[in-house]
Amino acid sequence: MARIDDNAYQYLLNTYGKDLVANRYDSHKKSELRDVYNRIIKTNKNAPLYKINMNGDVKNFAIDLKENARKMQNVVSSLSTDGEDIESVFYKKIATSSDEDAVAVNYIGDESGSDVPAFTVGVKKLADPQINTGNYLPMNGKSFQEGTYSFDLDTNSKSYEFQYNVAYGDTNYDVQNKIARLFNTSDVGITAKILKNGKGETALQLTSKQTGLAENEEYLFKIQSGSSWNEMKTLGIGQISQEASSSVFSLNDTEHTSLNNTFTINQSFELTLKGTTPENHPAVIGFKANTEAIADSVEELVTSYNGFIAVGQKYSTGHTNNQLLNEVRGIRNLMADQLSSVGIEEQSDGTISLDRDRIAEAVTGDKAKDSFKILNEFKEALSREAQKTSVNPLNYVDKVTVEYKHPTRTFAAPYASSIYSGLLMDQSL
Repeated sequence: MARIDDNAYQYLLNTYGKDLVANRYDSHKKSELRDVYNRIIKTNKNAPLYKINMNGDVKNFAIDLKENARKMQNVVSSLSTDGEDIESVFYKKIATSSDEDAVAVNYIGDESGSDVPAFTVGVKKLADPQINTGNYLPMNGKSFQEGTYSFDLDTNSKSYEFQYNVAYGDTNYDVQNKIARLFNTSDVGITAKILKNGKGETALQLTSKQTGLAENEEYLFKIQSGSSWNEMKTLGIGQISQEASSSVFSLNDTEHTSLNNTFTINQSFELTLKGTTPENHPAVIGFKANTEAIADSVEELVTSYNGFIAVGQKYSTGHTNNQLLNEVRGIRNLMADQLSSVGIEEQSDGTISLDRDRIAEAVTGDKAKDSFKILNEFKEALSREAQKTSVNPLNYVDKVTVEYKHPTRTFAAPYASSIYSGLLMDQSL
């Protein structure tokens, strides 16, 4: 049977795991999902039949493309709320923190309301998840006999039973990997990963997505052996290595606690605690100047553009397909003079940079309308590139065309664009 490709899955988690937390721009309306479906169908109808050598770095390339396209589309979405253009950012209230490394902030209040006075946030302690760390076992050892085993997972609201099989010849690492995949694909609020020490031993570590403990709670999750007592004792994943705890912070010198690191203040500010603040030096929360908000927004577009350039350059060596680099650079080349007029210049390595002083002048001068028009055209061009890349990332890898579609009688090949999903599957049977 086909199984999850550990290499592709581990690359996705290790490279983008910390960024895979869903935000509001990862949720979509029915109309948006329908649009994606229609674009997939159109792409499949026009795409020729081709073969791809899935060895080497092709899988990683496609994953990099897909994730960078997602990031770029989220940036565009954040600048296009309710169909507005970048100029709307100029008139919005955008909150700022004097210590972004410790406290991130997002203004979610009424745009038409009166300005809220600045306030301070001191972070004494972050909210922590529960972590269970199993025993370190010889990676290639065989501590488990062939058979079917089970264990129970209890949370404060639900109970689950997990079953896993140990095949003949399975190593300790194989067993740990099977259980890790069970947790990562079961959507029970727990992530799993394999730890490795200097002795070549591996351990299974489980981490709750939830943080903090309520007063009447003793744990966020509990693992019990059930009928497989010896096997669970060998794995050791019932051992709590870090208990969940709440965050401790102060608002204008008044101490508070929270189960989470993200919470709202007065239904106006969404705060995310990211680190502790120095004693007597809390973060100051206020509002950005209009020109600074515009510069920050365009900086995000520049960063997403450079992310695509970096992916294209990374995989250009040893590959003949440079379509990604050509397309992305083409956006810059077609708009070179206009982008330069608003402070966006190309660097020697092919990336672009933003002159914040020049863009501040551009959006406040006599030609402010023209400047915003240029920025919107740049944003839309990046959006189209992100949409095209996310629908078919394998369009940018080396491949051999087997047969072209009939020019007048085309049909949708429903599994063609599923190859990307199949990167997480071992295609050998």
